[in-house]
Amino acid sequence: MDEARKPKKVPGSKPEDNELSFARQMFFGSVEDDEVFPYPDELSAEERETLGSLLGPLDRFLRERIDESDINHDKLLDPELIDELKQMGLFGLIIPTEYDGLGLSNTGYARLFERIAATSASIAVTIGAHQSIGLKGILLFGTDDQKQRYLPDLALGEKVAAFCLTEPSSGSDAASIRTRATLSDDGEHWVLEGSKLWITNGGFADIMTVFAQTPVEIDGEVKDRITAFIVERELGGVESGPEEHKLGLKGSSTTAIHFDGCKIPKANVLGEVGGGFKIAMTILNNGRFGLAAGCVGGAKRLIRDAASYANQRTQFNKKLSEFGLIKKKFATMALNVYAAESMTYMTCGLIDRGERDYAIEAAMSKVFASEMMWSVANESLQIMGGLGYSREYAFERFVRDSRINMIFEGTNEILRLFIGLSGIQAPGKHLRELASALKDPLENYSMLLTELVSRVRERVITEELDRAHPKLKRPAVLIEEKADAFGQVVERLLRHHGKSIIDEQLLVERIADVAIDLYAMVAVVSRATRALEEGRKAATHEAQLASVFCERANRRIRRRLRAVEQGRKNGDVQLREIAEALLGNGAYLPTHPVLD
Repeated sequence: MDEARKPKKVPGSKPEDNELSFARQMFFGSVEDDEVFPYPDELSAEERETLGSLLGPLDRFLRERIDESDINHDKLLDPELIDELKQMGLFGLIIPTEYDGLGLSNTGYARLFERIAATSASIAVTIGAHQSIGLKGILLFGTDDQKQRYLPDLALGEKVAAFCLTEPSSGSDAASIRTRATLSDDGEHWVLEGSKLWITNGGFADIMTVFAQTPVEIDGEVKDRITAFIVERELGGVESGPEEHKLGLKGSSTTAIHFDGCKIPKANVLGEVGGGFKIAMTILNNGRFGLAAGCVGGAKRLIRDAASYANQRTQFNKKLSEFGLIKKKFATMALNVYAAESMTYMTCGLIDRGERDYAIEAAMSKVFASEMMWSVANESLQIMGGLGYSREYAFERFVRDSRINMIFEGTNEILRLFIGLSGIQAPGKHLRELASALKDPLENYSMLLTELVSRVRERVITEELDRAHPKLKRPAVLIEEKADAFGQVVERLLRHHGKSIIDEQLLVERIADVAIDLYAMVAVVSRATRALEEGRKAATHEAQLASVFCERANRRIRRRLRAVEQGRKNGDVQLREIAEALLGNGAYLPTHPVLD
């Protein structure tokens, strides 16, 4: 690893803690700028050339071939259109060239996926479900034989993939799935029984990554554990349900899939028997940056179209774009798109290095970008007025299509708990080790001395991000100040609640939101620094976006940290009481003000 990229030592940490990713380090109050400065960009010259050769034809295809007045409204994507996408290589973007794919990095994939999503979310989700999650398990966990057997056909689109995890009785709680696979008497195949729900590409997928409960012997006792399987439709016993009638993404296929005595060869187990839950979570964690990139592409397209309208539309003898409230909408959208874009591609760059687990960073990008996209779709439609509500324009479609992003690949509520609880694991472990060391201070003198010195230094020496551009000194200082405050609050929260913190979801939500804002602040400052140092065309504008975003994020963080510290005074207890009263009644409680 390049010396400049080695993470700094976490104060008071053990050596193995230095393998924590950038976001996990933040929960200690540490901002490891060497990992994210300069702004991560891992594209090779060869991949840049490949991307450049793909973007032009892709733009022409999307512009000339896609009829936006029809697509995603009344029918599924035309099979001929899907065949054309396959011929362009879009079904093998991330598959290595040795298996007939294009071999793009995560960054390269996100760049193309962003362009596709700007035109059609249905096309984007069809392609994304195929490779972001559908075949990703084979890429990450498949044996050489499994890769040789399946990836070439998947790369060329001769076979289409799907990811089968969700069930009628289990959504975000993936561990509770009921689909079962039982080993046959001769031990040669597994027999699969059960149903999966909301499967994208479910109507025509040929190869499916399916998760099922299997009996596993653990310490002499047989227990159920999830196993991942590669299931081929042609094996038999696989049936798709009817197409779902959805709010949005009307061009994509979404069905239930039923397995009735499907015989899966033993060689089609993905990874180890009983190791499927980790595989499922890894696939989802690894694919979330693609969803974030799609949100960025859609949002930028809507801003462009809304700006064009605002510059032409006249009201009260003034262009719509001259009104202060309209300018505020565009400025807010620009700030949030810049942050989402910066987070997404910083995450892609970090993942492409392959040095650490960046699941938290990917989740942060997905949460922020999906909520940004929902806001941009809503505000863009508002700017358009009544025209935005008409099917004649794309705005109403983007509103419908974008809503699912906050549910896809882990609801944002679950992901906030994942971010907060995963992030505090390392500080929690460290506090437990310190507590243990204090029981025998003489034996652990060296560790305790290191901890004491590091804590004194933290309180006395506050350094700004020394790699940020001088024009971004103010946001750099804000990042350091808020990161330090964040680390202190996380420690106090852990000392007060201990393991019971898992039950304090409103506090964990605030911790997650602070972490997301901190990561976004770092991403925009790193990106704007690169723009200034390289003299990019919009560098001054980017610096302003970064500065203003950091000021606004700083105020949000301050409010949330204060609310965490306030305990019972933060209003959480009252909110719980109101919710419990409503839920206990099963409906809204107050009597009607006129006639009950």
